[in-house]
Amino acid sequence: MAFQRRIFSGIQPTGNLHLGNYLGAVRNWVALQNEYECIFCMVDMHAITASLLNADELRNSTRELAAAMIASGIDPKKNILFNQSQNPDHATLAWIFNCVARLGWMNRMTQFKEKAGKDRENASLGLYAYPALMAADILVYKATHVPVGEDQKQHIELTRDIAQKFNHDYATELFPITEPLIFGTATRVMSLRDGAKKMSKSDASDQSRINLTDTADMIADKIKRAKTDPELLPDTAAGLEGRPEAQNLMGIYAALSGQTLDQAVAVAAGKGWGDFKKLLTETAVSVLDPITSEMRRLMADPGYVDGILREGGEKARALSAPVVKEVYDTVGFLRP
Repeated sequence: MAFQRRIFSGIQPTGNLHLGNYLGAVRNWVALQNEYECIFCMVDMHAITASLLNADELRNSTRELAAAMIASGIDPKKNILFNQSQNPDHATLAWIFNCVARLGWMNRMTQFKEKAGKDRENASLGLYAYPALMAADILVYKATHVPVGEDQKQHIELTRDIAQKFNHDYATELFPITEPLIFGTATRVMSLRDGAKKMSKSDASDQSRINLTDTADMIADKIKRAKTDPELLPDTAAGLEGRPEAQNLMGIYAALSGQTLDQAVAVAAGKGWGDFKKLLTETAVSVLDPITSEMRRLMADPGYVDGILREGGEKARALSAPVVKEVYDTVGFLRP
């Protein structure tokens, strides 16, 4: 069966959207909206799997994330932009997928082990089962492609397993076998304090990341304090090997300036760290300041942002409702 090329992308609204999110995901989504039919989702149901959040905090983070996506160039008129809880079809299909997925599959999910840590017995059932909800997020729209980083590839493999098992068990071709769109490692952004750690909103130190809400002065201060090494900047990209902090800062500069790593190294060759950090600051501010300014404008009108998400939710339900109808008929549920 031929399926329409459609992308689903989701991101958790847990606050502190940072440079790594922008370069690793959101910027790529902006480019993809010209090639695919795209559904972009603030997955607020996923956001409560690890811990229950303050209600006002979750609402504000959802609006902030939506504002950041719009400010970054995602067009809510061209695409569907909404928060997950606007569409109950996600939860409906997730329950059915809970009955399709096998415990052995879920036990292999490395992210549950990482997030639950040593206290697995106190982890929520939602955290354990959230890969089935992720599969439902994707397949309730029959999405054919999902842009992911390497750390999410395992979940797409599970989505494929669930789709294949459902199709096999019910002798149907209802769901597509979703393909991952893996972006290159050049956009993998590491902590400004430790080049071996991924930039993360959960890092205790705000100095470890550049937030999309940071002012130009804050960005300059964080880059100035960013960890480097005592060696000179190399003449070739190969000279960055074994130098995680240098590689990270050079990679950030390359990504923000739209250059390859080789081109970026050539521009920076011969500069001291002080001069390079000034160049990086100027580049980062020139790219991020317009986004931050537009985010602030949008956040000053929460009713407008809520309206966009509400309209997106209506469009999302219009797409998912026929799919859930097919699933009900296939499984044998009586519909109202």
